Amino acid sequence: MSEQTTLDKVPAPRPASGEKLLEVTGLQKYFPINGGFIFQRRVGDVRAVDGVDFHINAGESLGMVGESGCGKSTTGRLVTRLLEPTGGKVSYAGKDITHSSRKELAPIRSEIQMIFQDPYASLNPRQTVGSIIAGPMEINGINPTGGRERRVRELLEIVGLNPEHYNRFPHEFSGGQRQRIGVARALALDPKLIVADEPVSALDVSIQAQVVNLLQKVQQELGIAFLFIAHDLAIVRHFSQRIAVMYLGKIVEIGDRESIYGGPRHPYTHALLSSSPEADPDDDGRERIRLAGDVPSPINPPSGCRFRTRCWKAQDKCATEEPPLVRLGGNAEGHLTACHFPEEPTIEAREEDIVLDPALAAIEEAADETP
Repeated sequence: MSEQTTLDKVPAPRPASGEKLLEVTGLQKYFPINGGFIFQRRVGDVRAVDGVDFHINAGESLGMVGESGCGKSTTGRLVTRLLEPTGGKVSYAGKDITHSSRKELAPIRSEIQMIFQDPYASLNPRQTVGSIIAGPMEINGINPTGGRERRVRELLEIVGLNPEHYNRFPHEFSGGQRQRIGVARALALDPKLIVADEPVSALDVSIQAQVVNLLQKVQQELGIAFLFIAHDLAIVRHFSQRIAVMYLGKIVEIGDRESIYGGPRHPYTHALLSSSPEADPDDDGRERIRLAGDVPSPINPPSGCRFRTRCWKAQDKCATEEPPLVRLGGNAEGHLTACHFPEEPTIEAREEDIVLDPALAAIEEAADETP
Protein backbone atom coordinates (compact mmCIF):
# COMPACT_ATOMS: atom_id res chain seq x y z
CA MET A 1 0.00 0.00 0.00
CA SER A 2 1.36 3.43 -0.91
CA GLU A 3 2.38 5.96 1.74
CA GLN A 4 -0.51 8.27 0.78
CA THR A 5 -3.19 5.67 1.40
CA THR A 6 -1.83 4.80 4.83
CA LEU A 7 -2.00 8.41 6.00
CA ASP A 8 -5.13 9.85 7.57
CA LYS A 9 -7.46 11.29 4.97
CA VAL A 10 -7.80 15.04 5.32
CA PRO A 11 -11.53 15.77 4.96
CA ALA A 12 -12.59 18.37 2.40
CA PRO A 13 -13.84 21.61 3.91
CA ARG A 14 -17.57 21.42 4.69
CA PRO A 15 -19.67 24.12 2.98
CA ALA A 16 -20.98 26.79 5.31
CA SER A 17 -24.53 26.33 6.56
CA GLY A 18 -26.97 27.92 4.14
CA GLU A 19 -24.75 27.52 1.08
CA LYS A 20 -26.18 25.49 -1.78
CA LEU A 21 -24.74 21.96 -1.60
CA LEU A 22 -26.89 20.05 -4.12
CA GLU A 23 -28.84 21.50 -7.04
CA VAL A 24 -31.10 19.46 -9.32
CA THR A 25 -32.51 20.97 -12.53
CA GLY A 26 -34.92 19.32 -14.97
CA LEU A 27 -33.94 15.84 -13.75
CA GLN A 28 -35.39 12.95 -15.79
CA LYS A 29 -35.23 9.19 -15.62
CA TYR A 30 -37.02 7.10 -18.27
CA PHE A 31 -36.92 3.31 -18.08
CA PRO A 32 -37.30 1.79 -21.57
CA ILE A 33 -40.05 -0.70 -22.39
CA ASN A 34 -39.04 -3.28 -24.98
CA GLY A 35 -41.49 -5.29 -27.07
CA GLY A 36 -41.29 -8.09 -29.61
CA PHE A 37 -40.68 -11.80 -29.19
CA ILE A 38 -37.59 -12.12 -31.39
CA PHE A 39 -36.45 -8.62 -32.28
CA GLN A 40 -36.60 -6.52 -29.16
CA ARG A 41 -37.40 -2.90 -29.86
CA ARG A 42 -38.22 0.07 -27.69
CA VAL A 43 -41.98 0.62 -27.65
CA GLY A 44 -42.26 3.14 -24.81
CA ASP A 45 -40.87 4.49 -21.56
CA VAL A 46 -41.75 4.48 -17.89
CA ARG A 47 -41.33 8.15 -16.96
CA ALA A 48 -40.36 7.59 -13.34
CA VAL A 49 -38.90 11.10 -12.90
CA ASP A 50 -39.85 13.72 -15.45
CA GLY A 51 -38.48 17.21 -14.88
CA VAL A 52 -37.65 17.67 -11.19
CA ASP A 53 -36.11 20.85 -9.76
CA PHE A 54 -34.91 21.37 -6.18
CA HIS A 55 -31.86 22.21 -4.11
CA ILE A 56 -30.48 21.30 -0.68
CA ASN A 57 -28.35 23.65 1.36
CA ALA A 58 -25.45 22.51 3.51
CA GLY A 59 -26.67 21.15 6.83
CA GLU A 60 -30.32 21.26 5.72
CA SER A 61 -32.90 18.49 5.63
CA LEU A 62 -35.29 18.32 2.66
CA GLY A 63 -38.19 15.90 3.04
CA MET A 64 -39.76 14.29 -0.04
CA VAL A 65 -43.28 12.87 0.19
CA GLY A 66 -45.86 11.42 -2.19
CA GLU A 67 -47.78 8.28 -3.08
CA SER A 68 -46.03 5.01 -3.91
CA GLY A 69 -44.68 5.06 -7.45
CA CYS A 70 -44.37 8.86 -7.68
CA GLY A 71 -40.58 8.69 -8.23
CA LYS A 72 -39.20 9.56 -4.78
CA SER A 73 -36.79 6.63 -4.46
CA THR A 74 -35.69 6.95 -8.08
CA THR A 75 -34.86 10.61 -7.43
CA GLY A 76 -32.73 9.59 -4.46
CA ARG A 77 -30.81 7.06 -6.53
CA LEU A 78 -30.25 9.62 -9.27
CA VAL A 79 -28.83 12.10 -6.75
CA THR A 80 -26.37 9.50 -5.46
CA ARG A 81 -25.61 8.49 -9.06
CA LEU A 82 -26.63 4.89 -8.47
CA LEU A 83 -28.74 5.46 -11.58
CA GLU A 84 -27.75 7.30 -14.74
CA PRO A 85 -30.07 10.26 -15.45
CA THR A 86 -31.89 10.35 -18.78
CA GLY A 87 -31.89 14.14 -18.80
CA GLY A 88 -31.47 17.22 -16.65
CA LYS A 89 -28.59 18.24 -14.42
CA VAL A 90 -27.26 17.29 -10.98
CA SER A 91 -24.73 19.65 -9.43
CA TYR A 92 -22.89 18.88 -6.20
CA ALA A 93 -20.85 21.63 -4.51
CA GLY A 94 -20.93 23.58 -7.76
CA LYS A 95 -19.71 20.66 -9.90
CA ASP A 96 -21.82 19.01 -12.58
CA ILE A 97 -21.91 15.26 -11.81
CA THR A 98 -24.86 14.35 -14.08
CA HIS A 99 -22.91 12.09 -16.40
CA SER A 100 -19.58 11.87 -14.59
CA SER A 101 -17.62 8.65 -15.05
CA ARG A 102 -16.80 6.30 -12.20
CA LYS A 103 -13.30 7.76 -12.02
CA GLU A 104 -14.61 11.33 -11.95
CA LEU A 105 -17.09 10.45 -9.20
CA ALA A 106 -14.48 8.75 -7.00
CA PRO A 107 -13.42 11.91 -5.09
CA ILE A 108 -17.00 12.76 -4.07
CA ARG A 109 -18.41 9.26 -3.53
CA SER A 110 -17.45 9.45 0.13
CA GLU A 111 -19.31 12.76 0.53
CA ILE A 112 -22.69 11.44 -0.68
CA GLN A 113 -23.96 8.40 1.19
CA MET A 114 -27.26 6.52 1.27
CA ILE A 115 -29.36 4.75 3.90
CA PHE A 116 -31.49 2.09 2.26
CA GLN A 117 -35.10 1.18 3.00
CA ASP A 118 -34.77 -2.49 3.90
CA PRO A 119 -32.28 -3.15 6.72
CA TYR A 120 -32.58 -6.89 6.08
CA ALA A 121 -31.47 -6.67 2.44
CA SER A 122 -28.90 -3.84 2.63
CA LEU A 123 -26.43 -5.67 4.93
CA ASN A 124 -24.27 -8.57 3.75
CA PRO A 125 -25.24 -11.57 5.94
CA ARG A 126 -21.78 -13.14 5.48
CA GLN A 127 -19.88 -10.17 6.91
CA THR A 128 -19.52 -9.08 10.50
CA VAL A 129 -20.71 -5.67 11.60
CA GLY A 130 -17.10 -4.54 11.83
CA SER A 131 -16.41 -5.55 8.22
CA ILE A 132 -19.62 -3.90 6.96
CA ILE A 133 -18.85 -0.53 8.56
CA ALA A 134 -15.12 -0.62 7.87
CA GLY A 135 -15.65 -1.61 4.23
CA PRO A 136 -16.15 1.97 2.90
CA MET A 137 -12.99 3.11 4.71
CA GLU A 138 -11.02 0.23 3.22
CA ILE A 139 -12.29 0.90 -0.30
CA ASN A 140 -11.36 4.58 -0.03
CA GLY A 141 -7.98 3.90 1.56
CA ILE A 142 -8.82 5.71 4.80
CA ASN A 143 -6.90 4.88 7.97
CA PRO A 144 -8.26 6.96 10.86
CA THR A 145 -6.19 7.79 13.89
CA GLY A 146 -6.17 4.73 16.12
CA GLY A 147 -7.12 2.38 13.29
CA ARG A 148 -10.31 1.37 11.55
CA GLU A 149 -11.49 -0.94 14.31
CA ARG A 150 -11.40 1.86 16.85
CA ARG A 151 -13.34 4.15 14.48
CA VAL A 152 -15.96 1.44 13.87
CA ARG A 153 -16.46 0.99 17.60
CA GLU A 154 -16.85 4.76 17.96
CA LEU A 155 -19.50 4.76 15.22
CA LEU A 156 -21.38 1.91 16.87
CA GLU A 157 -21.48 3.92 20.06
CA ILE A 158 -22.65 7.04 18.19
CA VAL A 159 -25.66 5.17 16.75
CA GLY A 160 -26.58 3.65 20.11
CA LEU A 161 -25.13 0.16 19.75
CA ASN A 162 -22.64 -1.65 21.96
CA PRO A 163 -19.05 -1.43 20.62
CA GLU A 164 -18.73 -5.10 21.55
CA HIS A 165 -21.11 -5.91 18.68
CA TYR A 166 -18.13 -5.45 16.35
CA ASN A 167 -17.75 -9.19 15.67
CA ARG A 168 -21.43 -10.09 15.39
CA PHE A 169 -23.34 -10.86 12.19
CA PRO A 170 -26.47 -9.03 10.92
CA HIS A 171 -28.81 -11.96 11.68
CA GLU A 172 -28.11 -11.46 15.37
CA PHE A 173 -29.80 -8.04 15.36
CA SER A 174 -33.36 -6.74 15.19
CA GLY A 175 -34.63 -4.56 12.35
CA GLY A 176 -34.06 -1.34 14.28
CA GLN A 177 -30.53 -2.37 15.24
CA ARG A 178 -29.76 -3.29 11.64
CA GLN A 179 -30.88 0.13 10.48
CA ARG A 180 -28.57 1.68 13.08
CA ILE A 181 -25.75 -0.35 11.53
CA GLY A 182 -26.75 1.12 8.15
CA VAL A 183 -26.56 4.60 9.65
CA ALA A 184 -23.11 3.88 11.08
CA ARG A 185 -21.94 2.66 7.65
CA ALA A 186 -23.22 5.88 6.06
CA LEU A 187 -21.34 7.96 8.64
CA ALA A 188 -18.05 6.05 8.22
CA LEU A 189 -16.73 8.40 5.53
CA ASP A 190 -17.83 11.68 7.17
CA PRO A 191 -20.35 12.54 4.42
CA LYS A 192 -21.76 15.98 3.67
CA LEU A 193 -25.03 14.64 2.23
CA ILE A 194 -27.06 11.55 3.13
CA VAL A 195 -29.99 10.29 1.09
CA ALA A 196 -32.30 8.41 3.46
CA ASP A 197 -34.66 6.31 1.32
CA GLU A 198 -37.63 5.55 3.58
CA PRO A 199 -35.27 4.55 6.41
CA VAL A 200 -38.04 3.63 8.88
CA SER A 201 -40.87 2.25 6.72
CA ALA A 202 -39.74 -1.37 7.23
CA LEU A 203 -39.46 -0.99 11.00
CA ASP A 204 -41.94 -1.51 13.80
CA VAL A 205 -43.74 1.68 14.83
CA SER A 206 -42.21 1.53 18.30
CA ILE A 207 -38.71 1.61 16.75
CA GLN A 208 -39.34 4.27 14.09
CA ALA A 209 -39.13 7.20 16.49
CA GLN A 210 -35.80 5.97 17.87
CA VAL A 211 -34.21 5.81 14.40
CA VAL A 212 -35.63 9.19 13.33
CA ASN A 213 -34.39 10.84 16.53
CA LEU A 214 -30.98 9.26 15.93
CA LEU A 215 -30.83 10.70 12.40
CA GLN A 216 -31.93 14.11 13.68
CA LYS A 217 -29.22 14.03 16.34
CA VAL A 218 -26.62 13.07 13.74
CA GLN A 219 -27.74 15.89 11.44
CA GLN A 220 -27.63 18.53 14.15
CA GLU A 221 -24.33 17.48 15.71
CA LEU A 222 -22.40 16.72 12.51
CA GLY A 223 -24.01 19.29 10.19
CA ILE A 224 -24.92 16.72 7.53
CA ALA A 225 -27.48 17.59 4.85
CA PHE A 226 -30.31 15.09 4.29
CA LEU A 227 -32.67 14.17 1.49
CA PHE A 228 -35.28 12.38 3.63
CA ILE A 229 -37.69 10.26 1.57
CA ALA A 230 -40.74 8.87 3.38
CA HIS A 231 -44.46 8.12 3.24
CA ASP A 232 -45.27 9.12 6.80
CA LEU A 233 -46.20 12.81 6.82
CA ALA A 234 -45.77 13.13 10.58
CA ILE A 235 -42.20 11.78 10.47
CA VAL A 236 -41.25 14.05 7.57
CA ARG A 237 -42.68 17.05 9.41
CA HIS A 238 -40.69 16.15 12.53
CA PHE A 239 -37.40 15.68 10.70
CA SER A 240 -37.33 18.06 7.72
CA GLN A 241 -36.94 21.81 7.46
CA ARG A 242 -38.33 21.99 3.92
CA ILE A 243 -40.79 19.68 2.17
CA ALA A 244 -41.14 18.67 -1.50
CA VAL A 245 -44.40 17.00 -2.59
CA MET A 246 -44.14 14.67 -5.61
CA TYR A 247 -46.89 13.35 -7.86
CA LEU A 248 -46.34 11.10 -10.88
CA GLY A 249 -42.70 12.01 -11.46
CA LYS A 250 -42.96 15.74 -10.78
CA ILE A 251 -42.68 18.06 -7.80
CA VAL A 252 -46.01 19.86 -7.45
CA GLU A 253 -45.20 21.91 -4.36
CA ILE A 254 -42.12 22.73 -2.31
CA GLY A 255 -41.59 25.02 0.64
CA ASP A 256 -40.69 25.31 4.30
CA ARG A 257 -42.30 23.01 6.82
CA GLU A 258 -44.71 25.56 8.30
CA SER A 259 -46.08 26.83 4.99
CA ILE A 260 -46.54 23.34 3.49
CA TYR A 261 -48.30 21.84 6.49
CA GLY A 262 -50.18 24.98 7.53
CA GLY A 263 -50.89 26.72 4.22
CA PRO A 264 -50.62 24.34 1.22
CA ARG A 265 -51.72 25.66 -2.17
CA HIS A 266 -51.72 22.66 -4.52
CA PRO A 267 -54.91 20.53 -4.46
CA TYR A 268 -52.88 17.31 -4.24
CA THR A 269 -51.05 18.58 -1.15
CA HIS A 270 -54.43 19.39 0.42
CA ALA A 271 -55.67 15.87 -0.34
CA LEU A 272 -52.45 14.31 0.98
CA LEU A 273 -52.58 16.22 4.26
CA SER A 274 -56.28 15.49 4.74
CA SER A 275 -55.53 11.76 4.54
CA SER A 276 -53.06 11.93 7.41
CA PRO A 277 -54.57 10.32 10.54
CA GLU A 278 -55.21 12.48 13.58
CA ALA A 279 -55.21 11.54 17.25
CA ASP A 280 -58.86 12.66 17.54
CA PRO A 281 -60.98 10.99 14.82
CA ASP A 282 -63.97 13.16 15.75
CA ASP A 283 -62.10 16.41 15.14
CA ASP A 284 -64.13 18.40 12.58
CA GLY A 285 -61.63 21.24 12.37
CA ARG A 286 -59.65 19.83 9.42
CA GLU A 287 -60.66 19.61 5.79
CA ARG A 288 -61.68 16.22 4.40
CA ILE A 289 -60.91 15.18 0.82
CA ARG A 290 -61.41 11.76 -0.78
CA LEU A 291 -60.00 11.34 -4.28
CA ALA A 292 -61.37 9.03 -6.96
CA GLY A 293 -59.40 6.48 -8.94
CA ASP A 294 -55.74 5.52 -8.92
CA VAL A 295 -52.61 7.39 -9.94
CA PRO A 296 -52.33 7.32 -13.77
CA SER A 297 -49.65 5.18 -15.37
CA PRO A 298 -46.21 6.80 -15.72
CA ILE A 299 -46.01 5.09 -19.12
CA ASN A 300 -48.69 7.41 -20.52
CA PRO A 301 -49.18 10.32 -18.07
CA PRO A 302 -51.99 12.85 -18.61
CA SER A 303 -51.28 15.93 -20.70
CA GLY A 304 -50.91 19.29 -19.04
CA CYS A 305 -51.25 18.98 -15.27
CA ARG A 306 -50.76 15.38 -14.25
CA PHE A 307 -53.11 15.66 -11.30
CA ARG A 308 -56.04 16.93 -13.37
CA THR A 309 -57.66 13.48 -13.77
CA ARG A 310 -58.27 13.36 -10.00
CA CYS A 311 -58.63 17.08 -9.25
CA TRP A 312 -61.91 18.78 -8.31
CA LYS A 313 -60.71 22.12 -9.74
CA ALA A 314 -59.58 20.88 -13.18
CA GLN A 315 -60.58 22.94 -16.22
CA ASP A 316 -59.77 22.88 -19.93
CA LYS A 317 -56.57 24.84 -19.35
CA CYS A 318 -55.25 22.08 -17.10
CA ALA A 319 -55.33 19.59 -20.00
CA THR A 320 -53.48 21.80 -22.48
CA GLU A 321 -50.92 23.71 -20.39
CA GLU A 322 -48.51 22.27 -17.86
CA PRO A 323 -48.44 24.56 -14.80
CA PRO A 324 -44.95 25.86 -13.93
CA LEU A 325 -43.53 25.54 -10.43
CA VAL A 326 -43.69 29.18 -9.31
CA ARG A 327 -44.20 31.31 -6.21
CA LEU A 328 -47.80 32.44 -5.81
CA GLY A 329 -48.93 35.73 -4.32
CA GLY A 330 -49.05 35.62 -0.54
CA ASN A 331 -46.88 32.49 -0.28
CA ALA A 332 -43.88 32.44 1.99
CA GLU A 333 -40.50 33.09 0.44
CA GLY A 334 -39.36 29.96 -1.37
CA HIS A 335 -42.81 28.31 -1.33
CA LEU A 336 -43.41 27.16 -4.91
CA THR A 337 -46.56 25.58 -6.36
CA ALA A 338 -47.41 24.11 -9.77
CA CYS A 339 -51.14 24.76 -10.22
CA HIS A 340 -53.31 26.93 -12.50
CA PHE A 341 -56.09 27.17 -9.90
CA PRO A 342 -54.46 26.90 -6.46
CA GLU A 343 -56.37 26.36 -3.24
CA GLU A 344 -56.58 28.79 -0.34
CA PRO A 345 -53.60 28.48 2.04
CA THR A 346 -55.47 26.77 4.84
CA ILE A 347 -56.31 23.25 6.01
CA GLU A 348 -59.42 24.23 7.97
CA ALA A 349 -62.64 22.29 7.44
CA ARG A 350 -64.70 23.24 4.37
CA GLU A 351 -68.41 23.89 4.34
CA GLU A 352 -68.76 20.64 2.43
CA ASP A 353 -66.34 17.71 2.24
CA ILE A 354 -64.81 16.90 -1.14
CA VAL A 355 -65.62 13.26 -1.91
CA LEU A 356 -64.84 12.42 -5.54
CA ASP A 357 -65.16 8.63 -5.20
CA PRO A 358 -68.79 7.82 -6.21
CA ALA A 359 -68.86 4.51 -4.33
CA LEU A 360 -67.62 6.10 -1.13
CA ALA A 361 -70.06 8.99 -1.50
CA ALA A 362 -72.97 6.53 -1.89
CA ILE A 363 -71.92 4.56 1.18
CA GLU A 364 -71.62 7.68 3.31
CA GLU A 365 -74.93 9.04 2.04
CA ALA A 366 -76.64 5.76 2.96
CA ALA A 367 -75.02 5.84 6.40
CA ASP A 368 -76.31 9.38 6.99
CA GLU A 369 -79.85 8.34 6.05
CA THR A 370 -79.84 5.36 8.39
CA PRO A 371 -81.75 6.26 11.58
